Amino acid sequence: MSAAVRLAAEHPGFLSPTGVEIVFLLVGLVTLGAAVATVTSRQLVHAALWLVVALGGIAVEYLLLSAEFIAWVQVLIYVGSVVVLLLFGLMLTRAPIGRSPDADSGNRPVALAVAGAAAVTLVTVVVDAFRTTWIDLDTGGPQGTTRVTGEVLFRHWVLPFEALSVLLLAALVGAIVLSRRTDGGTGGGPRGEKAGGR
Repeated sequence: MSAAVRLAAEHPGFLSPTGVEIVFLLVGLVTLGAAVATVTSRQLVHAALWLVVALGGIAVEYLLLSAEFIAWVQVLIYVGSVVVLLLFGLMLTRAPIGRSPDADSGNRPVALAVAGAAAVTLVTVVVDAFRTTWIDLDTGGPQGTTRVTGEVLFRHWVLPFEALSVLLLAALVGAIVLSRRTDGGTGGGPRGEKAGGR
C-alpha cells in the first residue's frame, strides 16, 4: 500500500472534503486572484483596494481554521491600518490616481522569476513543516484562542512583531519626507508652495 493510500485511509477527509474545506479552497482561490490583481494593476488605488480583498480573504481563512483572534488581528491591523497607511502615503506623495505608466518598471521577467522562486520556497517550507499535521476543521480547538496566541506571539514572535511596527513607522515618515521634497532639488520651498507664499 502506497503512502498516499495509507494516508487517505487514516484520514477519511483527505479524499472526501467537508464543506468547510471546500469553502477554504474557494476563499483561497479568490484571495490568490486578488493578490495577482494587486501586483498587476496599473492604478495604485485599485491595487490598494485589491490588497484589501486579499488580506480580507486571509482573515476568512483564519476564521475557517478556528483562529478567531488571528482573524480579527488581520482585519484590524492589516486591512485597517496597513491599507489606510498605504492610501495615506499615496495622498501625501501626490501619486496619480489613474493609470500610471511609472508603476511598470519594465523588469517583469526578473520580477516573475523572483516571485516564482519565493512562492516555490514558501510552499516547500510550509509543506515540509506541516506534512504530518492535521487540523480538524469541524471541532476546532484551543490553538486559535487569545490566550494561546498571546503566549506564542509574545514569547517567540515578539521581535518580528516589533520590527513590523518600526517598518510601518518608517514608511509613514518616508511618505511625509517625500511629500515635502523640493521640486527637482533646486530650492524654491517645500513641494506644493506657490510664489504667493501659500
